[in-house]
Amino acid sequence: MPWVEEGNLRFDFPADWDVAKLDDWSFYRSQFLKVCNGTKAVDILAVEPGESCAWYIEVKDYRHHVRSKTSHVADEIACKVRDSLALLAAARVNANDDVEKAQAGRALRCRSIRVVLHLEQPTKPSRLFPRKIDLANTQQKLRQLVKAVDPHALARETQLMTGCGWNVRSLG
Repeated sequence: MPWVEEGNLRFDFPADWDVAKLDDWSFYRSQFLKVCNGTKAVDILAVEPGESCAWYIEVKDYRHHVRSKTSHVADEIACKVRDSLALLAAARVNANDDVEKAQAGRALRCRSIRVVLHLEQPTKPSRLFPRKIDLANTQQKLRQLVKAVDPHALARETQLMTGCGWNVRSLG
């Protein structure tokens, strides 16, 4: 069963999914970042079997650290999705690692794209760790920003992660 750890979370995917942590790719770190200064990628790329759907998953965990950026989280994710699509297009033809090149090709051949913000916020808000991000508002804004890519983009918290095909659990 493929899995990815992002911060204090572990994402477990079905055995037949192709999963990658994009910012761990050598192509991203060694080639793509040098060309596109300031480029970011989503945290996880997961491709369903048969190349039916590519999931672009961004993970934000504010349970232990407050968001310090002034931009809206949906704006940040939309840019990461755009940059990830460019990363995959370039990696498909220019990556030195054959596994990364193949994964990029499979992701770009998918018949649909899904964008997901996986958001963790404190269950018991406090002054130090408030629940600052309104999930419904964020999902609506994210859908507006990425509608050309995925008109049904999701913003979800762990307790609301259903129907996506994978499981999430906290490591700490």
